[in-house]
Amino acid sequence: MRALIQRVRSASVTVDGSVVGEIGPGLLVLLGVTHRDDEQVADTLADKVRALRVFPDDEGRMNEPLGERCVLCVSQFTLYGDARKGTRPSYVAAARPEHAEPLYERVCARLNAERGVFGAMMDVALVNDGPVTLMLEVPPREA
Repeated sequence: MRALIQRVRSASVTVDGSVVGEIGPGLLVLLGVTHRDDEQVADTLADKVRALRVFPDDEGRMNEPLGERCVLCVSQFTLYGDARKGTRPSYVAAARPEHAEPLYERVCARLNAERGVFGAMMDVALVNDGPVTLMLEVPPREA
């Protein structure tokens, strides 16, 4: 499971002209799921996001976790795009929707996140805070 995490002042996601998720200060999480991910991987990633110390403390150092701040989580299968060969990315490493959606929903629930609409064409807007952007990856468990 992969996630692109952005510390934001605000973020929103719009589908068909309607805002479906919106937050103030917090984290925007773009989440990709691969075939071998499972509930344990989803829980591990969500717990890691919650514990990341990326917010400034009283001295301005990145030392505070999410705490009571908000999360907006958006499904993003393209995080598993592979463009090592040619110029058209391959998405074979991305999980099929029937596997990915329940894991996406599990991460959202564990983070108490606002969310996009799984599988929809979405417009995501954000105001970076910092900017602070991190890539997280929790490898699938070995069978």
